[in-house]
Order: sequence, then C-alpha cells, then structure tokens
Amino acid sequence: MSQLTANDLKTRGVAAIESLLATQPEAMISVRGRERFVVMDVAHYHYLRECELDAALAQSQADVAAGRFVVESAAAHTARLDAMLTADSDGSLARKAAPSKRITETKAVKVIAAKATRHKSVA
Repeated sequence: MSQLTANDLKTRGVAAIESLLATQPEAMISVRGRERFVVMDVAHYHYLRECELDAALAQSQADVAAGRFVVESAAAHTARLDAMLTADSDGSLARKAAPSKRITETKAVKVIAAKATRHKSVA
C-alpha cells in the first residue's frame, strides 16, 4: 500500500489521491510520519463492507449452531440488557443470562435461511 503525506494531499489535493488509486485499491495517508488514514475507491469500500457482512453472518450461523443464543420477548431482552448495563456500571462483571428456552434446530435453520435470503437481496 502506497503512502501519501498530508503535505502532498494539501498541495496536490484530490489529484494526489486519484493518481495513487489508479494503480491500487487503497492508499495510506501519513501525518507527521505516522500512518493515520486510508483512502479507497467507493467500489472497494463496498466490497469490504460486503465481506464484513458475510463474516458477521458466518459468525451468527456458528453461534446458532453452537447454541449461543437467547429466545425472549423484546421487553425481556431490554430488561436483561438494562440489568447487564447496571451491573457493569457498578463495577461488577456483567453476567450472561441463561437462555430462557432454546430454538429447535428446525427453527434455527429457518432463521439462518431467512437471514441469508435477506442478505443476498440487499447486495
């Protein structure tokens, strides 16, 4: 990844960025010798966001497969989060609440399939 100094950016402006991005997808901007910012083409940014969403979906699928989830109403969820935040703000460790009931494997597969369908339709 090539570097662009803040001074080059100040003197040459967007043209400096465009010349670097013509040959690579991203460029580093350094300020006073330290790497501070990364600039990239919008298409590359969207690609990275899609990769991030794919990774989040895979992590969610792994959590469901391992049984790391809770089924509860919105009110119960909010109350559990409030209790965790209160415990955390008191300096004590926030404890994980025990799941109230587990989703059957069939329902879990339906949830994953629904998420995957929504994810693909967004792209």
